[in-house]
Amino acid sequence: QVQLVESGGGLVQAGGSLRLSCAFSGRTFSNYVMGWFRQAPGKERNFVAAITWGGGSTSYADSVKGRFTISRDNAKKTVYLQMNSLKPEDTATYYCAARLGPIATTEGSFRSWGQGTQVTVSS
Repeated sequence: QVQLVESGGGLVQAGGSLRLSCAFSGRTFSNYVMGWFRQAPGKERNFVAAITWGGGSTSYADSVKGRFTISRDNAKKTVYLQMNSLKPEDTATYYCAARLGPIATTEGSFRSWGQGTQVTVSS
């Protein structure tokens, strides 16, 4: 079974940057579409970004376009989320997710999930 472990969260001031990492194990990483979702306190978990098996296609939520970049290193079995120009509204727990099949943006499309990493952006 797939196991996902996120890291890289923390506290950052508005305008700052963070890079999240998600380590994948248990299956063939290059077969999987990878995604990032986030959940703020008291709110639903929402799509942030996704990337195809080879990294040739990506998708982003409108709220992060131009600020966040998703990437992957298949040799290291790791997916990244580079977050720049962070805003207080980016504060959330960020989750890594994996799925077999085409790129997707809905929570229900992803079968495997990590435990999450907290990102807090202070104003």
